[in-house]
Amino acid sequence: MILVVILSLFGCSYEKKVKLPKKTNFIQILTDDQGWGDLGSFGHQYIHSPNVDQLAKDGIKFTHCYSSASVCSPARASIMTGRTPYRTGVYRWVPANHEIHLPASEITLPQLLQKAGYQTAHFGKWHLSHYSEERADGEEQYKNYGYGEDPDQPSMEDYGYDYWFATGNVARPSHKKPQNFFLNGKAMGTIEGFSAQIVADQVVDWMDNHREEDKPFFMTLWLHEPHGPIETDSVFMTHYDELKDESLKQYLGNVTQLDAAVGSVIQALEKIGETDNTLVWFTSDNGPEGPHPYGWFNLDDKTFGGSRFRGSTGGLRGRKRHSHEGGIRVPGIIKWPEGLKLYGVKSGSVSAEPIIGADVFPTFLDIAGVSLPENRVIDGSSILPVLQGQPFNRERPLYWRNNFNEMKIALRIGDWKILGNSMRENFELYNLIIDPRETTDLSAHEPERFETMKRELIAYDKEVLAEGRPDWYPEKMKSKLPLEVNQGQ
Repeated sequence: MILVVILSLFGCSYEKKVKLPKKTNFIQILTDDQGWGDLGSFGHQYIHSPNVDQLAKDGIKFTHCYSSASVCSPARASIMTGRTPYRTGVYRWVPANHEIHLPASEITLPQLLQKAGYQTAHFGKWHLSHYSEERADGEEQYKNYGYGEDPDQPSMEDYGYDYWFATGNVARPSHKKPQNFFLNGKAMGTIEGFSAQIVADQVVDWMDNHREEDKPFFMTLWLHEPHGPIETDSVFMTHYDELKDESLKQYLGNVTQLDAAVGSVIQALEKIGETDNTLVWFTSDNGPEGPHPYGWFNLDDKTFGGSRFRGSTGGLRGRKRHSHEGGIRVPGIIKWPEGLKLYGVKSGSVSAEPIIGADVFPTFLDIAGVSLPENRVIDGSSILPVLQGQPFNRERPLYWRNNFNEMKIALRIGDWKILGNSMRENFELYNLIIDPRETTDLSAHEPERFETMKRELIAYDKEVLAEGRPDWYPEKMKSKLPLEVNQGQ
């Protein structure tokens, strides 16, 4: 039985029909590589994060919130489509100059909301289509593609955005004085300042000068922090002067840097009078970066910021690239003053209902009154009942297939989670309520439950792999997939 704890949520009769006075605005805030424990409101001893913590005080904090993948691009694809990443073909993070991208055949959230009369905008990191990190000959700034210059991949307009200020991947050369931002297709060159504040300033400008007051809006605000290369404005490191570890001060300050950007955006909402009518969904794309066996970077390499990767999983097992909790469980906060008040849900509530990035798509569409696409599988579920203080039954279990580490696939049903390797040969079973750190495999102690969940995980994985087989799957990857997929069955 699923253990769901929602503290101090309720106080109204759910049989009474209630209706929002006007269309809800949506802001989906996504941070990059921020661990489950990387906020004051999620228990961090040092992090100064007053603005995001205030979101939790004003809304609902979800202690069992998940990304749909343990690396960035797949998690982002899932938010855009409501589908588990392997269905879309975005099975890994998108490298520079690579053919992997979110295909034009996918139906995105901004496309559907745009058709429903919403103004749509994106700010920050994108990382779902082609870009380049090669320096232009004779120039100091980075060339950066992915926004209509590659005829074989969709543009930001094709994905459903009216307005966008973005980088293809991380801010380069670092968060400080980034050189790879584009505004509606125009290269911006070197920009003074730090990326979180630069992005927030663009959001404020859009609200003040480009927002159409007669339209509701949908915005993806995907901040670069605290992904490397980490550079932090000294003003945000002053909160940690008592610490002697300079790399730790850089990391903690980087989270405070993104927190200040969130605060600027919330203040801008208040200025235009749209605070109560806007649903803000704050989360991260995966768990924190840290030591791993591939040797892709040296943790002492200051050019990449490796020694500054000091993110916290809150004690959970694994980190970025893992299917254990530390790689996929992330902060989750939803603030929606008008909606929560209307449904009698108290601000400052805490929910242990498991939710996932794929839920953003159906939830926003449900609130906006837009039907889900009928010609494809949607893995996420609308969590509107949770926001209404009503019982919630998830139609499809939480599922993951990641492209790194040994235990690549996982399924969560209720309090229980099963993990398996890519070939579905080795499995582990955990009760996440009594053992959130996944220390004790209970497969031998719960044989009936283990066999049932193993069958469900295998069936789900077969279904996903049968659908998600894009042309860009490399041969070396196919050899690591189950036999029936390699044979095209």
